[in-house]
Amino acid sequence: MMRVVIVDAGGANTGSVRYAFERLDIDATLVTDAASIRAADRVILPGVGTAAQVMARLAQLDLVEVLRTLERPLLGICVGMQLLFDASDEGEVAGLGVLPGRVSRLAGGPGLRVPHMGWSTLRALRADPLVEGIDGEQAYFVHSYAAPVTDDCVMAGDHGQAFAAVVRRGHIAGTQFHPERSAGIGARVLRNFLSPAFEA
Repeated sequence: MMRVVIVDAGGANTGSVRYAFERLDIDATLVTDAASIRAADRVILPGVGTAAQVMARLAQLDLVEVLRTLERPLLGICVGMQLLFDASDEGEVAGLGVLPGRVSRLAGGPGLRVPHMGWSTLRALRADPLVEGIDGEQAYFVHSYAAPVTDDCVMAGDHGQAFAAVVRRGHIAGTQFHPERSAGIGARVLRNFLSPAFEA
């Protein structure tokens, strides 16, 4: 059976992420130790709150270098995805640095509130097994900061500016939206992440 672990980074969404995997008949274990993370087949890094809070929690657990050097498939969710990048303007904090780029605050604009909250359209930029069968559908977002659209961006969102909604580089991936709150589309992304095709 596939071993899926969820890094307990102190976010309030760990329970709902775990339940999302239960709906896929996967028992995802909440962990805080390096050995469990390294032994897993799939690793989930969720995050709710600020980048600084989550990085401080990872540092407290001595997991920063573990995640930076992890060779297993890793999926960051929301702030967890933002922390895959070099740095974030939210608290001027260094991220894990496994993806190049800097996370910055959404500018907003007329009729565009920040935080960006609610259902928003996903636009495919390139094909990838992680987003197989998804384009033009909507996912659920709650965020004030976002990663730039770079070569690692698989799908983009828009909230007055284009931002990275799904990223992927090798075994490292992330979603800015919450798959655990995005109904069938979120379930599809999680299922795709679990699929052997993700590693192909």
